[in-house]
Amino acid sequence: MKLNEIREKSIDELNAELVAKKEELFNLRFQHAINQLDNPQKIVEARKTIARLMTVIREKEIQADKDSAQ
Repeated sequence: MKLNEIREKSIDELNAELVAKKEELFNLRFQHAINQLDNPQKIVEARKTIARLMTVIREKEIQADKDSAQ
């Protein structure tokens, strides 16, 4: 998922996506542990996507706080 696609979503959509990606990461780790994962790079990509989501969520929260303070 690209950063500009992430930034277009609302905070609620981002939180839902974050939960889904965390579940996906759990499943990928489980598959990796039992040697059923074909491409271990998927774990790295899932972790990066989770980090991107969390970063954008935090940016939007900070922006909302600034807007409400003014």
